[in-house]
Amino acid sequence: MTEASEPPSFRVLNPQGRSPAVLICDHASRAVPPALGNLGLPDDELLRHIGWDPGTAAIAEQLAHRLDAPAVLSGVSRLVVDCNRRPDDPTLICEVSDGTIVPGNRDLSDEERERRLARYFRPYHDAVSDTLEAARERSAQPALLSIHSFTPKLRAKDEARPWHIGVVWDRDGRLAQPLLQALRDEGDLVVGDNLPYSGKDHSGYSIFAHGQNHGLHHVMIEVRQDLISHDAGVDEWVERLERCFRRMLVEAGLLAPATSAA
Repeated sequence: MTEASEPPSFRVLNPQGRSPAVLICDHASRAVPPALGNLGLPDDELLRHIGWDPGTAAIAEQLAHRLDAPAVLSGVSRLVVDCNRRPDDPTLICEVSDGTIVPGNRDLSDEERERRLARYFRPYHDAVSDTLEAARERSAQPALLSIHSFTPKLRAKDEARPWHIGVVWDRDGRLAQPLLQALRDEGDLVVGDNLPYSGKDHSGYSIFAHGQNHGLHHVMIEVRQDLISHDAGVDEWVERLERCFRRMLVEAGLLAPATSAA
C-alpha cells in the first residue's frame, strides 16, 4: 500500500484562526486504510456509530469558519484506532463494539498495534498539541472544545437516550458550567450534565491529555446523532452551538462581548 492510498492521519482547518477556541473532532472519519480491508466488516457497520461520530465533521468544519477557530479532525475510523482513548486502554482498538465483532481487530500483533499508533494516533495528537501551542501564541488562554455525537440507542441496551446534547467534564467547570446554562436557556433542549457519557470516569482521553493536564479551559460535547443526520439538522446545530459557545467564552472571560452599533 502506498502512502497516497492511505487516508490522512488528521486534517487541520483554519490553522491561523483568531478565536481563543480550538476545536477537535476525535471521531470525524469512518475511513479505513485499504490494506485493512474494511476490518472484515460490511459497509453498513462502518456507517454505524461504532465506526465514527456522524455529523461531527460537518459541525466542526462550519464552526471553524463561523468562530474563526482552528480545528483538528481525525482521519480514520475509531475502529482502526480510537483517538479518544489512552494508548494503554483495552478499547483503543476494539475487538467487539456495541455487539459487533470486528474481525480485523482480533488477535492483533504488538507490531500491528504499534503501527496504528504510530501512523494515525500519535500524528493526530501531535497535531492537536501543535495547534494548541500556536493558539497560545495568539491567545493567552486558548480553550479546547471537543465535538462528539452519540447514538440515540445502543444495540446492546434496549433503552432510548432522551438527551439532545450532553456536556462532558470532570473537575474544571470553567467552560462546562456556562455552556450548560447557555444550552438550558435555549428552552427546547434536554441537556445532559455528564450524560450520556461522563468525564468523571476518565474513559476518554483528549480533553484530559490536552486540556485538563495543562490547566487549559476545556469541555466536550455530545450531540445526539439523529438530530444531525441531515444537512438541515447540522445547520440548526451549528447555529445553536455558535451562539452557546460564544456566550460560554464571554462568560469564561476568554472573549470580549459583542458590541452593537450605535
